[in-house]
Amino acid sequence: MIPGCTIIGTVVAKPETRAELQEILAAQVTPTRAEAGCLNYDFHADARDPCVFVFYENWRTQQDLDEHLTKPHLKPLFDRQGELLARPVEIRHLTMLSDFAS
Repeated sequence: MIPGCTIIGTVVAKPETRAELQEILAAQVTPTRAEAGCLNYDFHADARDPCVFVFYENWRTQQDLDEHLTKPHLKPLFDRQGELLARPVEIRHLTMLSDFAS
C-alpha cells in the first residue's frame, strides 16, 4: 500500500525558546498518532542544530492531513508561532514511490 499523503514538516525554534518548543512539539506526538488517518508521525531534532525540529508524516489521504491541522493539540504551536519560531513552519509534500514499510 502506498500512503496517500507524505510530508516533512520543519519547525525552527528561536534559540531562547528551543526547550519550550520541544515540549510543545513532543506533546503532539501521541494524540496525532491516535488520529484515524495517521499512518506514522515521527518527531526528530536535527543532529547538527538542536533548534531545528523535523516531523516525518504519512497520512492515508490529504483529507486526513487537512483534518489533522484543525486538531486542538496543535493549538499551542499555532497560537504562538510568532513568539516561538525563528521562521514560518516549512511543509514539504512528497510522493512516496515505494511501498509503506510494514
